[in-house]
Amino acid sequence: MSSLEPLEELTAQIRSSLKYRHVCIEIIRNLGSRELQKTGSLKKAIKATRKKLHQIAGAYFLTRPKYEEWMRKLRDAKKTGCPETFRKVCIEIMKHHHSTNMRLKNIDEFYNALFSKLPPIRSIADVACGFHPLAIPWMRLSSSTRYYAFDIYEDLMEFLKGFMSLAGVEGHAEARDIMQNPPQVKVNLAFILNTIPVLEQIEKGAGIRLLNMVKADYKVVSFPVKSLGGKDKGMRGYYESFFQRMPQKHWDFWKLETANELVYVIKSLK
Repeated sequence: MSSLEPLEELTAQIRSSLKYRHVCIEIIRNLGSRELQKTGSLKKAIKATRKKLHQIAGAYFLTRPKYEEWMRKLRDAKKTGCPETFRKVCIEIMKHHHSTNMRLKNIDEFYNALFSKLPPIRSIADVACGFHPLAIPWMRLSSSTRYYAFDIYEDLMEFLKGFMSLAGVEGHAEARDIMQNPPQVKVNLAFILNTIPVLEQIEKGAGIRLLNMVKADYKVVSFPVKSLGGKDKGMRGYYESFFQRMPQKHWDFWKLETANELVYVIKSLK
């Protein structure tokens, strides 16, 4: 089925729901066209596309985002002039997304260990970022650092634009389908956290392709070691093996030890 009409209908129906109304059209059309070709049925393709969107993005939200309320709290915290008060609000917000929530217990140690081994960072790309830019207060960034955030949610990107302004970095946030339209900006550091396994669910090899296309001197890549439900399913060993099998002709790397993630820092040798 290649007619444009079913794809437009699928996109409209997906965007009509409260849960996915802010998802960028790019990713819906990408997933929807795959499911239409696979199933040949509009009804089945809509159901399958919703399921895929839940798997790759929706399931990571632990509660429905309250961006307006959170922004008010962040502004109020910023007005106090107390960095610790601002950080506490950032932590409160990061608890609502699975990927950032699992990093909170060791947040100081994680970013200290990471940035102590890196040269001064002047530009960052955060790919499929989720709530991760809210960890900017823990990073060793100067006010001139350029931070590029990418995810599929348009409302999240608007929220992050406001947040980065409060956090004191030059920010750019854009909703896009990173699989079809990966970031082209060249940066010192790229975060690709818990993203490769998600893309591999859509298309085998897509995660590795993205990793190779992101232009950065250093890339921080992570893999989950537990399921979203907190179960240990041998994921650490699986993703260690997965990473070791990846082509490594033009990079060096080291591993950061964490309890909840398998984290590699890749240095480009090109």
